[in-house]
Amino acid sequence: MSRLELHIAWRYLSSRRGSKLLSLISVIAIGGVVVGVSALILIIGVMNGLQKDLREKILIGSPDVRVLTYGEDLAMPDWQSVIKGVVGTSGVVAAAPFVHTQAGISKGHSNYAEGVFVMGIVPARPGLNEVTSIRQTARAGDFTFRDVRGVPEGVVLGSRLAARLNVIVGVDSVTLISLGSAKLSPVTGMLTPNIRKYEVTGIFETGMYEYDNAYVLMALPAAQELAQLGSAVTGIEVKTVDRWDAPRVARLLADTLGFPRRTEDWQQQNSSLFQALKLEKLGMTVILLLIVLVAAFNIVSTLTMVVTDKTREIGILKAMGMPARSIRRIFFAQGVVIGLVGTLSGLALGLGSAVAVDRFRLIPLDPAVYFIDHLPVDSQPLDVALIVVASLIITAIATVYPAHQAASLYPVEAIRHE
Repeated sequence: MSRLELHIAWRYLSSRRGSKLLSLISVIAIGGVVVGVSALILIIGVMNGLQKDLREKILIGSPDVRVLTYGEDLAMPDWQSVIKGVVGTSGVVAAAPFVHTQAGISKGHSNYAEGVFVMGIVPARPGLNEVTSIRQTARAGDFTFRDVRGVPEGVVLGSRLAARLNVIVGVDSVTLISLGSAKLSPVTGMLTPNIRKYEVTGIFETGMYEYDNAYVLMALPAAQELAQLGSAVTGIEVKTVDRWDAPRVARLLADTLGFPRRTEDWQQQNSSLFQALKLEKLGMTVILLLIVLVAAFNIVSTLTMVVTDKTREIGILKAMGMPARSIRRIFFAQGVVIGLVGTLSGLALGLGSAVAVDRFRLIPLDPAVYFIDHLPVDSQPLDVALIVVASLIITAIATVYPAHQAASLYPVEAIRHE
């Protein structure tokens, strides 16, 4: 594109004496692109932030892969041999047995009780290769589960659960009632629940509402006793080299161990949540792209009005020998300038807003509803690049019709235009 064509394109975009309408329309068109691009960057960043924050908090207490079993009791009595096969599988960093059950909980002689999830894990010890980072979230006490007798038969409660029960570490105790391990009494013919009393030896806080609100952790042997599993466990927790490689490792473990073993990776364990977030991200992307399309129509209308206003000048230029392709490039350059300025301005505004919202936590959330306490933003370079490229392509396409209209004018008719 020649310097003359660029100079003419700039003059057509800028205001001139006696007619400031076109420059105002150009600003409006640029503003439409700015709004569309900045909103798209911010909202996509929010969706990425939600996925990342939820994923990180869920995986505090949830392993990359779980090895479970089919069967009537859904228990794994031969877990020692299974864990040897798991550790020897490619891509596995660490593995540990766990017990997962449900119980009712109450404090001392209180009449208040509620349902909780009970997790039995290997107690913390020096040199332990941890499968999850749950042991690093202790706010009070620790995950050795040792009570005043020095025996690992204490429990660690989620912070919100501990606050509701009003318990103090090392002072109070709670009673757990396991209905899953209830036995049928031969005398009364009624189910007799398994009731155990435990000292509160710690409180953890993950920031994940579900864990902090309804989870009780205890040593693996204590959980086996509560659930009356004997030496069996619920399954094996597995940590992989790369979290995103977990689906492949899960399939490899399922093939290696065979029936009745089954595996679940972290995405399958929370598939409904992550699928909902992906669908919401797609929907918001489509909706916000419509804003950019509206801005593209503004560019079409702007350049069409320029063509109408500059018809005589276009006729003179063509009469002086300027070819149609040069006229086409002039109007194409106008659209590109509008799209480029709008896109870059939207990029700066969107990234700036994303950083401000995330760093200063400008949008608080109710953790009881959203699992997190503020709106996180994580702008991925690939997403931002795709938004910028899509915006530039859309705005460039918007120049095709007005540029073709200008290039198709006949010099004589254009000069006679009133």
